[in-house]
Amino acid sequence: MTKEFLDSIAVEVRAAWQELISEAGLKSGDLVVLGCSSSEILGECIGKCSSLIVGHTVIKASREVLDPLGIDLAVQACEHLNRSLVVERAVAEKYALEEVSVVPVPNAGGAAATAAYAQANDPAVVSRITAVAGLDIGDTFIGMHVKYVQIPQRLKTKNIGEAHLSALKSRLPRIGGERARYHFDRPAYEEELNRALEAESGENA
Repeated sequence: MTKEFLDSIAVEVRAAWQELISEAGLKSGDLVVLGCSSSEILGECIGKCSSLIVGHTVIKASREVLDPLGIDLAVQACEHLNRSLVVERAVAEKYALEEVSVVPVPNAGGAAATAAYAQANDPAVVSRITAVAGLDIGDTFIGMHVKYVQIPQRLKTKNIGEAHLSALKSRLPRIGGERARYHFDRPAYEEELNRALEAESGENA
């Protein structure tokens, strides 16, 4: 593993987050999820070749993009920890998340979750979240932690290292039938209201 390889991973991670932020319209205060297999980044089978330095690189690059924007990050651990997530304690308190008692390590949680715990100011591990969007590096499957309705995103960045990259954003469920509308047309509303007021005034004159 070379410095050039690690630098390229960091560039790819930052680019992926920047694109998802743009595509999903993410803003300060939003909660996003990251799933990451350091093994897959190295071209190995998920869970078989965890790398702390790769995990560290991915989390550091992620926070370099997200922290200045005020976007909250949750990092999904592997199935050995029931896909619990590492967050800042302030995030756990903000969303009233259910905390669990565990500290992730590379062979029980994964390198990325371990790095997220190490890099957090005050880490907490929580059982589940409802993120508005997320990145999945290496097919770890983050859908259970992204709110309904999930929408796959086709990013220009297709891989992080050797790992396949996928992304999700979400939208509110649309309800109603053929008469339902999904965008508020204020000029049309005000025009209709003014006509009603004028008609009411005419009847009472």
